[in-house]
Amino acid sequence: MFLKYMKRVLAVTAMVCMAAPAWAGVLPEDRADVLYHSYDGGGVTIDGPSLLVRKKFAKSFSAFANYYVDQVSSASIDVETTASAYTEERTQFSGGIDYLRGKTTMSLSYTKSDENDYVANSFSFGISQDIFGDLTTVTLGYSLGADEVGMRGDPNFKEDLDRQQYRLGISQILTKNIILGLNFETITDEGYLNNPYRTVRYLEPGGGFNYEGEVYPRTRTSNAGSGRLQIYLPYRAAIHGTYRFYTDTWGIDGHTAEIGYTHPTKSGFIFDVQYRFYTQNQAEFYNDLYPTIQFQNFLARDKELSEFSSSSIRLGVTYEFFRNGWNFVDKGTVNLFLDRMHFEYENFRDVRDTSFAAGDEPLYSFDANVIQLFVSFWF
Repeated sequence: MFLKYMKRVLAVTAMVCMAAPAWAGVLPEDRADVLYHSYDGGGVTIDGPSLLVRKKFAKSFSAFANYYVDQVSSASIDVETTASAYTEERTQFSGGIDYLRGKTTMSLSYTKSDENDYVANSFSFGISQDIFGDLTTVTLGYSLGADEVGMRGDPNFKEDLDRQQYRLGISQILTKNIILGLNFETITDEGYLNNPYRTVRYLEPGGGFNYEGEVYPRTRTSNAGSGRLQIYLPYRAAIHGTYRFYTDTWGIDGHTAEIGYTHPTKSGFIFDVQYRFYTQNQAEFYNDLYPTIQFQNFLARDKELSEFSSSSIRLGVTYEFFRNGWNFVDKGTVNLFLDRMHFEYENFRDVRDTSFAAGDEPLYSFDANVIQLFVSFWF
C-alpha cells in the first residue's frame, strides 16, 4: 500500500532526523524536538507535526516519548481511476526506555498508530554490546507487530496482520576516521497483506477492460542486508556511502545506493547533500493488465509491486544556536531538509489517458517533494 508505506517512511525518517540512535555504553542525550513534515507527490499530500522528548534518570536509564500526526489528502492515480478523493488523519504514539549496564545497552519500546481504517501496534526490544576495546558494537533486535485492517464504509470488515522483525547490526571503527556499519534484517508477515480498496484490471472479451479486487498471498518473508561506510575528513566534514539489497518470497529484489556529504562551518551552520537511487523488479503475481477475469490465484496491480526505480536528492542545513548554553538549555539547533524525489514505473500504465487502447497507455511517473523542519534543544 503506497500511502501506508509513505506514512511509515515519513515517520521513520523523522525519528532518525530528530533523535540519533543510542550506542552501546552511552545513553542518549537529554533533548526535545519539535518537527513539521510535509510530503506532496502523485496526488497525495501528507503533513503534520511531531514532538519528541528524551530524558535520563537514575543514572542508568533514559526514557523517550514521541507524538506524531499525519494529515492525509489523497487523489492518487488509483483513487482517481477507481474511487473518490478522501482525507484522513493518522496519529502515532511511541514510548520507550533504555537501560545501560557497563558496556551493554538494552532498549524496549512500544508504538501505536491509529487511523480510521488501520490500527498498528508494535513492540520492540534491542540489545547492544561494545567489544574488542570498544572498537566494535554488536546490536541485536526483535520487533513484534499486530495490525488491524479495516475498510471505510464497512464497519464489519476486519482483518489481522501480524509481523515479526529480526535485526543484527555490527558497527566497526576501522581507523580514527573511518567507521563501517553492517546490518541484516528479516521480516515475516502473516495475515491480510493487500489493500481492501485496490483493484486489478483485466481485458473484456469485446475490448476494453474492467476491474476486480486484488488477491494477495497471506504470508511474506523478506530479507535485507546493508553496508554503510562513513569517512571523517580532516576539516571536520564527513562523507558516507550506503548499499542495501532486499529480497522477498514474492519475487521482488531491490537495490538501494546512497552517497552523502556533510560540511560544518565555524559559524554554526552544517550543510548536507545526499543522493539516493532505488530499483526493483516486479512481484511474481503482478500484472498491469490480466488477459481474463480471475486469471490466476493471486492478483496485484499495486504500483509498488511493479518494476520501478526512484531517485532522490536531499539538501539540508542545520544552524546551531545557544552554543554556550542558555538557562537550562545546553544548546539548540534549527534544521531544514528538502527532498526531491522522482518515480519511474516500467510496467504500470496511466489508465487516465483514454486515447490509447488497453495495455498501450503511457507508463506512469511522478515527482514528489518532502520538507522536514524541526527545532532541537539539549538540556
